[in-house]
Amino acid sequence: MAYLTQTQNGQPVLILKEGTSRSRGKEAQRNNIRAAQIIGEVLKTTLGPRGMDKMLIDGLGDITITNDGATILKELDVEHPAAKMMIEIAKTQDDMVGDGTTTAVVLASEILKKAEELLDQNVHPIILVAGYRKAAQKAIEIIAKNAVTIDVEDKKMMMKVALTAMGSKGVGEAKEHFAEIAIEAVKQVTEKHANKTIADIDNIQLVKKTGKSLIETQLVTGLIIDKEIVHPGMPRKKENVKIALLDMALEIEKTEISAEIRIHEPNQMKAFLDQEDRSLKEMVTKIKASGADIVFCQKGIDDMVQQYLSQVGIMAARRVKESDMEKLARATGGRVSANLNDLKAADLGFAGHVEERKIGDVKSSRFRFCRSR
Repeated sequence: MAYLTQTQNGQPVLILKEGTSRSRGKEAQRNNIRAAQIIGEVLKTTLGPRGMDKMLIDGLGDITITNDGATILKELDVEHPAAKMMIEIAKTQDDMVGDGTTTAVVLASEILKKAEELLDQNVHPIILVAGYRKAAQKAIEIIAKNAVTIDVEDKKMMMKVALTAMGSKGVGEAKEHFAEIAIEAVKQVTEKHANKTIADIDNIQLVKKTGKSLIETQLVTGLIIDKEIVHPGMPRKKENVKIALLDMALEIEKTEISAEIRIHEPNQMKAFLDQEDRSLKEMVTKIKASGADIVFCQKGIDDMVQQYLSQVGIMAARRVKESDMEKLARATGGRVSANLNDLKAADLGFAGHVEERKIGDVKSSRFRFCRSR
């Protein structure tokens, strides 16, 4: 039905679109609780030592087999707003903790089930909410009281924690290998600030490529940039390199307004081309003078500049994403420069090892960085 109201003149006004229905009171409460419980029932059978995997088939016929709660809910096509809230619970749990998504959803579903029993006894929803808040505070107190501090250097205990989290990730026999990689990766990004030890997992990069087995997954101490070296004459591997990060185009920039160059004699044409060539050569000269061994450019690199860079043995990659440039600056200690005239040795980053690789059958190349200063 359409939901209508009237103006003072008696004219009907359509507020909600055709087909909209409205429920209120206990009927609305029960509908919402039922929808949330259905999501809980979907995930409940994946829990425990006898938990089962779910086979999900999307509209295109692609099949996903998993028992990870976040993955299952991500694949579900849900319309009910209360059910969507349950999916948001799983998403938040996955973003904040990375594990326990199924437990969070099933627990929320059971809490709503108990809430329905109290609603049937005419307990007001506000009282229920206040009670659950007090229960949550008490639960946190009990957890804090029984929590055990773990030494990050205790490899055996850290492996137990990591293996527990790996239980629902579908990595099979490779879970111990992945657990070791996860522990080492977190150690690499752990920093001490004042009296706190913080591990920002946003500094851990996950690169997924087909072509090898799970057990061949490896930890790279550094960065992997999904860009190829621009010129075949450039070296593919270097040790102890200085890195220039440029937020500019290494090419002749076009004018912002339409311009016309009139040439009346052949020597004028040659002089114009020579001047353009000198400008491009000057760019390479400035890069070489800074001491850079490799250039990462956020914009384009002219073909002639590529040629000149290869002649002086400098590696280069172009059109690098801004986010990757920020990661490069953080990992190598370099500074992004927007003008070659301002490029100095102090602005260069440093890496102990840089190389271009191909993984499996994938033709795109990778750069591996190991900062060692």
